[in-house]
Amino acid sequence: MTIARFWRETPQRYNLGGAKCTVCQTVYFPPRSVCPSCAQHRQSLGRLEPFHLSGEGEVVTFSVVHDAAEGFEMQVPYVLAIVRTKEGPQLTGQVVDVDPSEVKIGLRVRATFRKLREEGKAGVIHYGYKFTPADEWDGRPDGRSTPAPVASEVQSAPVGGSASA
Repeated sequence: MTIARFWRETPQRYNLGGAKCTVCQTVYFPPRSVCPSCAQHRQSLGRLEPFHLSGEGEVVTFSVVHDAAEGFEMQVPYVLAIVRTKEGPQLTGQVVDVDPSEVKIGLRVRATFRKLREEGKAGVIHYGYKFTPADEWDGRPDGRSTPAPVASEVQSAPVGGSASA
């Protein structure tokens, strides 16, 4: 992925920024400019507004990856899942901080902010969301079970939290 594209997608990757149609109330991720759910798509033009997804959801389906793609060899086995958020959109992401054998359909999860990969040894570090079991969160309003990390140790801040990148 090019650096320019990665930076354009920062709001979605770091904050789960989507869009909500003010006509039919459907939520989309990533954001879009036209609502395909509205009977006449033109009526939704200019009526989708920014919407922040909570990151809470449940596993709809998943796969345990044993033969990793390039760059992920050190992580096998890992779980790749489709998660239905409580707002409706389904996101694809890695489920971490749990033994792959414990992941089940219906597992409640929460998005967390994590390092995804690096481009080369001196390249750009890409961050984004992954999912952890929801049991790790203690219900604090900001979703954190621990104090906010400082910039040098951002590894597991909840998506959409106050940590900046």
